[in-house]
Amino acid sequence: MRPASLMIFGAGFGTRMRPLTDDRPKPLIEVAGKPLIDHALALAPDAGIRQIAVNAHYRAGQLAAYLAGRPGLTVLHETDAILDTGGGLRNALPVLGGDPVFTLNSDAVWTGPNPLCMLAEAWDPARMDGLLLLIPRGQATGHSGRGDFLIDPEGRLKRGPGAVYSGAQILRTDGLAEIPERVFSLNRLWDRMLAGGRLHGILNPGGWCDVGHPDGIAEAEALLAGQGDV
Repeated sequence: MRPASLMIFGAGFGTRMRPLTDDRPKPLIEVAGKPLIDHALALAPDAGIRQIAVNAHYRAGQLAAYLAGRPGLTVLHETDAILDTGGGLRNALPVLGGDPVFTLNSDAVWTGPNPLCMLAEAWDPARMDGLLLLIPRGQATGHSGRGDFLIDPEGRLKRGPGAVYSGAQILRTDGLAEIPERVFSLNRLWDRMLAGGRLHGILNPGGWCDVGHPDGIAEAEALLAGQGDV
């Protein structure tokens, strides 16, 4: 079954983006003349997505006002606490409906093939409970870590220094009900999938830039300019 709903994570404090986030949430930081959230939303139509949920906590009212009136889009206010990625996705399931779902971080820009379309084409529910889009470490603009996953010849993942998780994925969500905590990371769900050999990955052939810190803005704009996407 091809996913038709998308969760965009937008609830963080944007601490690494200060001082730019002193007066706005990170998804409203502009790159190449438009907010990061619009770069994320632009990927949805070609992937056949009909329902979108965006979670919000820090300066949630600003993000909700900016997104108000967009068809098929719901902003979920995490009012008393940030639920992290796992808790945030579980909280959004009544809005998203169906299974599996796409999830996407709001602090990256892309060039080349649409990442959500790539995931949809590679998704195989007979073999997978999760499919992550990964970036070869040498092509991960704006990212300085050692990488997150190793990929075997069948596409199965294990943790280790290698490819970088891009923030885009397809997940089956039924396992979320088995996690008792209210606030938790999707790493908890990934660990269950890894144990069963059902967490897979594919490599992104296009450009990607992490815009989680102020220097990432110039890097992202250079990447987009080089592809003619500004």
